[in-house]
Amino acid sequence: MLKLREPQLTLWDSILPEEIRKLPDELAKIDAILDDERFMKPFLEKHNTHRGRPTVPIETFLRLMYLKHRYGFGFETLVQEVGDSITWRMFCRIPLDEKMPDPTTLMKACKRYGDEVIKQLNDILVLKLKEEGILKHRKLRVDTTVVESDIHHPTDATLLQDGVKVITNIVQKIKRFASHAVEGFEDKRDEIKKCILSIGKHLKRRTKETWEDIDKITQEVIQMTEDVCQKAENILENIKDKQKANIQVLTNKLGKAIDLTQKFIHQAKEVVRGNRVIPDRLVSFFDPEARPIKKGKLSKNTEFGYKLRIDETESGFVTGYEIYQGNPSDEELLIPAVENHQRLFQTVPNAVATDRGFSSKDNEKELSERGVRHISCPARGKKSQKRTDHEKRPWFQSLQRFRAAGEAKISLLKRKYGLNRSRYRGLFGSKTWVGFGILTHNLRRAAQMAK
Repeated sequence: MLKLREPQLTLWDSILPEEIRKLPDELAKIDAILDDERFMKPFLEKHNTHRGRPTVPIETFLRLMYLKHRYGFGFETLVQEVGDSITWRMFCRIPLDEKMPDPTTLMKACKRYGDEVIKQLNDILVLKLKEEGILKHRKLRVDTTVVESDIHHPTDATLLQDGVKVITNIVQKIKRFASHAVEGFEDKRDEIKKCILSIGKHLKRRTKETWEDIDKITQEVIQMTEDVCQKAENILENIKDKQKANIQVLTNKLGKAIDLTQKFIHQAKEVVRGNRVIPDRLVSFFDPEARPIKKGKLSKNTEFGYKLRIDETESGFVTGYEIYQGNPSDEELLIPAVENHQRLFQTVPNAVATDRGFSSKDNEKELSERGVRHISCPARGKKSQKRTDHEKRPWFQSLQRFRAAGEAKISLLKRKYGLNRSRYRGLFGSKTWVGFGILTHNLRRAAQMAK
């Protein structure tokens, strides 16, 4: 049952001195912003039900998520810290004599509400700030970055090792209910672990023969993994009573684990054959939607995760964002950013500034047709004298300086709001993580700019 608000404060809250009940300036302003009834609308539209136990009140949930992403807490730490602080309890509307929500309850709530609700919340906040005259939207800068997945550095051998670990763990659970089906299955985890450790020793030598030796060891891991997958498939065939609920859940998990591991086997075989370029390459067993992305950084040649587009106006608020699987060209992402701006504010920006990755004649032509007056997108490659003169105009260079400030915003979001690494799994989880991070940033900036 969806619960929007907590009833009035209890007697214990009311007898507290005014000095204790008074919220700090930042929290008081954010509390006033979140009191707007429009923030309840996305939840009412998609999750309004009168069945089941009451949910954590939405007003409490939103404030808890703000504190979580504001200070980088985990769910358990969040519950502990808020429970120990009278000020934070007052901010989150949790009475002193009431038990704190369970961390698992908050995790499930994040998953249930999803990224679409969070994106709507950010839209509502942006429009509210526009109405109050805090947010201006005449200029738009667009940039992209990578949100890394919370995974270990992938190699072909370690990905196969992950697959074998998961398959073996599931088989051991199946053994409790159907011991007859797992006869003949061998635990290869220790053997594969020794192979992985030997790869590390070979890499220290840094000789020409090193890669040949590593390919041989990887081939051994491939053969052991194929054997594990084959025997796991035999287990699926030998299981009786497949209709039992607990066995059905385990067999479904085992089937998915086998399919994913076989994809890693195929990738590893291609690499051993000498094919190092594999399109749409998988880089994690636990986050199969993550992809390798090259952004030309000196510090990190390749990052593993998702591509994030960030749209920001001259007021410093992130008015739009989108997460993409893989590494689509920046050139394809500019028009969707302007369309999102137009959807929100019912008008195109007066000026658009990007780096040269977004530049193309088609993009400039379409933006001009949509009514954008000033387009500051440096051309790629060799430029004509006419184009060079165009890019030296004062307004063009001024917009490029405006664009450069967007790098600082990306750095801020990564350092302070968790956008450097998504702690939720999958594309859906990463969208939720990024959405909360950006919503938290916008709320805090709104509190800083509010009078």
